[in-house]
Amino acid sequence: MTPFLIPFLIIGLVLFFSAFFTVKQQTAVVIERFGKFISIRNSGLQMKVPVIDRVAGKVNLRIQQLDVIIETQTKDNVFIKMKVSVQFKVIQEKVYEAFYKLEYPHDQITAYVFDVVRAEVPKLILDDVFVRKDDIAIAVKRELNEAMTTYGYDIINTLVTDIDPDIQVKNAMNRINAAEREKVAAEFESEAQRIRIVAKAKAEAESKKLQGQGIADQRREIARGLVESVNQLNEVGINSQEASALIVVTQHYDTLQAIGADTNSNLILLPNSPQAGSDMLNNMVASFTASNLIGETIKNQPKRTKKKSDTTATDFNPSDTSA
Repeated sequence: MTPFLIPFLIIGLVLFFSAFFTVKQQTAVVIERFGKFISIRNSGLQMKVPVIDRVAGKVNLRIQQLDVIIETQTKDNVFIKMKVSVQFKVIQEKVYEAFYKLEYPHDQITAYVFDVVRAEVPKLILDDVFVRKDDIAIAVKRELNEAMTTYGYDIINTLVTDIDPDIQVKNAMNRINAAEREKVAAEFESEAQRIRIVAKAKAEAESKKLQGQGIADQRREIARGLVESVNQLNEVGINSQEASALIVVTQHYDTLQAIGADTNSNLILLPNSPQAGSDMLNNMVASFTASNLIGETIKNQPKRTKKKSDTTATDFNPSDTSA
């Protein structure tokens, strides 16, 4: 082999090996010939015409994520920052559109996200933005799918991952939440207090009822005891009036003894002479007797009819307008 052939041999080997290239998994390679699109090569060992063909570019077929931060205003004039994460990939059958029709896909996706979010969020108040963030994400995905499918991109999912109001708005929301919880706690405490009061009132009513029954039973037994005492005194020759006076005097002194036994008592019983019980009983008996006599006298009087012409000055009643 002459030295003259060595350079041609080296050049031939270089050209031969440059005709082969490899494509990674989940990647597509665009081949051009003199600047014109020829073919798309997928993963594996591939071959092209040296010098004439060239690799124009590579397209990633894996799922990618783009985080877009947007500042917008709600319906109640609160400025918030939202973070929208867009997950997308190139459709394998539309690598040509993705490579040649759209030069900056990230900028295009960002623009659509801004447009949709700033159209949806101003319709909602701040509280509804947190509640309906999934609706906003769905609206973004729908709009992006309609626009990006033409360029060979498939929108897998869109997520509203962060909603960040101003720090003063956050503090105000926390205060509102705390006040609402305190209100609920106060309502529960009031209800518990009402239940306690009702239960206490029911217990007191039941206690008063039982106390009244006890007092009635006590007085009934006292009356029965008085009757038995009077009967026993009558058997030994003491009449009813003397027996009643004796019982009243005995109870009078029992009461005085009970008062004297209690050092903290502030009750004053008047009068406290020995004959006070008998006098009190005599006065009561006399009053009852007189009252009964007056009632019987009035009941036994005949009714007197009065004629119209039989009127005297004493019969005149100014308020009587009858004829």
